[in-house]
Amino acid sequence: MSAVQGPVLLTARWVVGHENGRHCLYENGELVFEGDRIVYVGHRYPGPVAQRRDYGRALIGPGFVDLDALSDLDTTILGFDNSPAWKKGRIWPESYMRRGPYEMYTAAELAFQKRYAFAQLIRNGITTALPIASLFYRVWGETRDEFLSAASAAGELGLRVYLGPAYRSGHTYVDADGRIRCHYDEQRGMAGLSEALAFGDEIDGRHNGRVRAMLSPDRIETCTPALLRASAAAARERNMPVRLHCCQSRLEYDLVLEQHGMSPPEWLQSLDFLSERALLPHGTYVSGSRHIERPGRDVEIIRDSGASIVHCPLVSGRHGATLESFARYRKLGVNIGMGTDTWPPDMVLNMQVGMVLCRVADASTEAVRSEDYYDAATVGGADALGRPDLGRLAAGAKADIVVFDFSHDRNGQMIDPIQTLMVSGSGRDVSQVIIDGRFVMVDGRIPGFDARLAQEQAQAQFDGLVARYPDRTWGHPPVDRIFSSSYPRPARSPS
Repeated sequence: MSAVQGPVLLTARWVVGHENGRHCLYENGELVFEGDRIVYVGHRYPGPVAQRRDYGRALIGPGFVDLDALSDLDTTILGFDNSPAWKKGRIWPESYMRRGPYEMYTAAELAFQKRYAFAQLIRNGITTALPIASLFYRVWGETRDEFLSAASAAGELGLRVYLGPAYRSGHTYVDADGRIRCHYDEQRGMAGLSEALAFGDEIDGRHNGRVRAMLSPDRIETCTPALLRASAAAARERNMPVRLHCCQSRLEYDLVLEQHGMSPPEWLQSLDFLSERALLPHGTYVSGSRHIERPGRDVEIIRDSGASIVHCPLVSGRHGATLESFARYRKLGVNIGMGTDTWPPDMVLNMQVGMVLCRVADASTEAVRSEDYYDAATVGGADALGRPDLGRLAAGAKADIVVFDFSHDRNGQMIDPIQTLMVSGSGRDVSQVIIDGRFVMVDGRIPGFDARLAQEQAQAQFDGLVARYPDRTWGHPPVDRIFSSSYPRPARSPS
């Protein structure tokens, strides 16, 4: 995988350009890049080129920016029809906590997990990713060594990433009576922040700047005031993104309200945590919504701070929640980026689900349009990172380019490529991916990545994790009592 020498001209039925501060569509358009930068977008490029590639009935657009990018062997499937979460291994029981949590993956398995997930992101047209993985199967937080491995995997595959090991100063647990409580270890949280900062200093700018540093305090209810203040101060000093999962569940909202007498956004505001560097997945449980009847200005607080909401509609919808609403947040002036956060890491599917949920929440087909979600997945994410060179195809921007192949009959008829993407498109339509001017996927294939063998290894690793679930499940029931079957499974007849 290497950059092409000299200008490269790409053509397709549609090209998404960027003029006067917004995307535009060039019918039978041309895009030219040289090195890692876009040179030209439009019609009839006047200069010489070293190479031409015509993609026919296709859409050439900017790569997606995934602010909460799945970098795990996702366990959402385990909780999809198995609840409540506290009884099904998604909150540690006190017995497991007291006995001593252990790593349920080896170092080699964690390294494979990241490389496998990064390849899936590329296959779905995601060119900039901020990884997220579960801490439920970890001893505490993520580590420097595993993230050095992640940086190497991103460099090898060509993915643009912001990396920072997740850290926390506490966690929730279920006591013997089934009550959810909190355990905190301030010293451990601060040690995690220190390690994250040292890691950031070590890797920031690697691989031609494609690997950058970020801070990842885990979830708002797992952090103490001191840890959040220190994280915000460090992000401000280094001008780096800081991501904190916030307003994503009723349990979280109620815990913060009980412990601090304020809503999550009110508490973050009081700690001076919120700023234009703050990225907040998921933003669904806020004052005045159907999820939280308490009056307040949660959304306005986030907007006024300059922070960005990271919208992950697929995983939120699977858990019965949604923004109320994407359209209302946009009208209020909140910057919204997108995240996948679950399997499949398909940004197109997330946009489609988001549009449906918004129109249902607002009871109006006019609440949101296709381009509103496409903006969130491109320029919304880039703006959240303070990166005007990402999420758009314009002269001087980074050459992060995705080609959607619309030659398949499954895409149906077309009057507009973005609307077609929202109605019948899929991450599976991505055929070519260029990141930093390098072809990292060509005709659906990533050099050095064997999708079939990787899937076999991922399934074996996943099966091993499932087998350990009883250790960290309240009451320690067997696996078949934790995870139900959709239908009865008759025993095999003796031969």
